[in-house]
Amino acid sequence: MAPSPTPDPAAELGEDQAPESRDGRAFDRGASGPSPDLAGLAKEFERALLGGKREFTRVQVSERAGISHDRAERMWRALGFATVPDDEVAFTADDVEALRLVAALEDDGFIDPAVESSLARKLGQTQSRLASWQSAMFLDFLAQAKLPADEAIEVAGMLLPAMERLQTYVWRRHLAAAAGRAVAGSDELARGVRAVGFADIVSYTRLTRRLSEAALGELIERFEGMTADVVAQHGGRVIKSIGDEVLFVTDTAAQGAEIALALQDQVATAGDLPELRIGLAYGGILIRLGDVYGETVNLAARLTSECKPGRVLADRELAAALDGHPAYRVRRLRRVSVRGYHHLTPYALQRGMDR
Repeated sequence: MAPSPTPDPAAELGEDQAPESRDGRAFDRGASGPSPDLAGLAKEFERALLGGKREFTRVQVSERAGISHDRAERMWRALGFATVPDDEVAFTADDVEALRLVAALEDDGFIDPAVESSLARKLGQTQSRLASWQSAMFLDFLAQAKLPADEAIEVAGMLLPAMERLQTYVWRRHLAAAAGRAVAGSDELARGVRAVGFADIVSYTRLTRRLSEAALGELIERFEGMTADVVAQHGGRVIKSIGDEVLFVTDTAAQGAEIALALQDQVATAGDLPELRIGLAYGGILIRLGDVYGETVNLAARLTSECKPGRVLADRELAAALDGHPAYRVRRLRRVSVRGYHHLTPYALQRGMDR
């Protein structure tokens, strides 16, 4: 005997009286029961992220911001966003306001027109990496929590203001620290003289072949976390990390030496981390949009490639700056020929008698 059909509440109530979720949103009916209107929920989430609904084309945005279409398009591409057709409604009032702010900063002389696109590119790259990390973290959270789609989007909407406040706090603290260093800096710092270091994982390519993706990810996380902790503890700054390598700078030669040796100490103590090669150089650098350039950076990179696992190599200028320092000892090694430098003199850096 066939089972009696289950009454459909939506049919009994009528099309315009379908049951609602606890927060008043209508549910679609599916074969297995009520399911959330994912398209509608996604639009709500997008409005929360973008600060409003999409209501302008790119032509309308540039006109409302008071800048040329070409300039708006350059800025959009520099920020890392895909070009959209002229007639596509893809932009919000916040997009208009952002372009107005950039134009106002340039008009006030704060932003050099020549570096406008470079500034946008750096902001875009930094925020893109941050957004990728945050979205991956959120997806991991959802996978563990096993929340329904509507609840997941609701949670995301609540997290957004908290993450925004946290990012603003961290930015302000770093800005205050950078301003303090600039105001209290020495003549050498004013000229852009810094110690530059590269810390590189030995045999990284071999590790990528041997380890699973999860194990490799854990290794990189430990390496970057350890490096960031040591660099910050001794007054340095991580400029960037690229997989198996971290680039850092310090204001003094002694800070750079301490960070390099402390990193090697940490790896030796851990016992289960791959060995590092570290190269250090001291001299003038160009600091531009958060990155560093110049011969000092190149020297540090070349010394890293020549360094033996578990050791630290320094250039002549850093060795001279540490001369007589009781906590460090430098030993001149034989000249080497590397790309761009046929007679590079490396110095082995070690702990001194008085730490």
